[in-house]
Amino acid sequence: MTTRYDLIAALVENEARVLDVGCGDGSLLRRLGEERRARGYGLELDAALVAQAVSSGLSVVQGDADTDLGDYPAGAFDTVVLSNSLQALQSPVAALREALRVGRGAVVSFPNFGHWRVRTDLLTSGRMPVSKALPAKWHETQNIHLCTVRDFVELARAEGFVIEKAFGISSGRARSFSPGRPGRANLTAQEAVFLLRSKR
Repeated sequence: MTTRYDLIAALVENEARVLDVGCGDGSLLRRLGEERRARGYGLELDAALVAQAVSSGLSVVQGDADTDLGDYPAGAFDTVVLSNSLQALQSPVAALREALRVGRGAVVSFPNFGHWRVRTDLLTSGRMPVSKALPAKWHETQNIHLCTVRDFVELARAEGFVIEKAFGISSGRARSFSPGRPGRANLTAQEAVFLLRSKR
């Protein structure tokens, strides 16, 4: 069974300098440190989660990705990770631009709103879907910018980002797909994981 954390860990180079944006309690940072010997740093809005991460020895600061990524110098990190955090930001495009300014690359994951079950649930029930990838009800969710695999590929193209690798995850199985042909992944992936670079 493959999770997004498995894919993210595989996409981060050994001993990389990593910034995890929206790092929560630091679970992913801890794993990257153990498996990749990454020098990890975290940015998290929730003070309680920051305290939890710091108490376990992680280097995490409280901050808002919508405003605070601009405080980091260009090229400060090898990889910036946005693990299911992009869709919760006020300005996801600005955050992606900043992530690719402060990092040589970015790993981005998000729940795919184009998945066939999401489409079917919305069509048949007329209500916002609740699923494993989208577990909260519409009025409880932190997700304010839901998108599909196809939406993200089009955004990357419009912004001039280079998609080096792309994966869809469904029922614990990960499959790579070509960004030039996202149709199948758009329909079948419950979650998507991308490795991005900027054109330089």
